[in-house]
Amino acid sequence: MSKLLHLRLRQLDQQLQPLVNLPPDQPQTSWLATIRDALGMPLNAFAARLGMTPTGAKAVERREAEGTITLQVLRKAADAMDMRLVYALVPKDGSLEKMIERRALIVAKELVMRTHQTMKLEGQAVSDERLNDAIAEKAEELRREMPKQLWR
Repeated sequence: MSKLLHLRLRQLDQQLQPLVNLPPDQPQTSWLATIRDALGMPLNAFAARLGMTPTGAKAVERREAEGTITLQVLRKAADAMDMRLVYALVPKDGSLEKMIERRALIVAKELVMRTHQTMKLEGQAVSDERLNDAIAEKAEELRREMPKQLWR
C-alpha cells in the first residue's frame, strides 16, 4: 500500500472512530418520530415546519423507519426539528485497516488453496504449517499492495 493511501486510511479511521461504537439499531418507530416525541413537538407542528400536512409528515416518519426516505427529505426533516443530519458509513470491522486485513486474508486463502489443490492432485502437497505460512504471506502482500482483486 502506498504511503499516501496508508495515510488517508489512517486519517479516515481516526475520523470514523467515534462512530464505531454507536448502537446500530434504530428505535422501534423511527429516529424522526422518537426525537420529535422526546422534544414534545406535536405532529402538527412538525408538519407545519416541513410545509406539509400531518399525514405527509407521518409518511416521512414512516419512510424513514422503512429505509425508503431520501437523504434530501431526511435533511429537511432534521432541519425542521432544528437539527442537522449526520450521515456516515462505519466499517463493521471497527476500522478500514482491519477490513482490508480481513479481505486480504479471505482472498489469500482462496488463491493459495486453489494452488494447493492443484499441487495435491499432482502429489506435491505441502504441510499444513507451510500452507498457513503461504496464506499469511499472500495476505500480507495483498494488504500491502491492495490490488483490485481484493474487492471482487
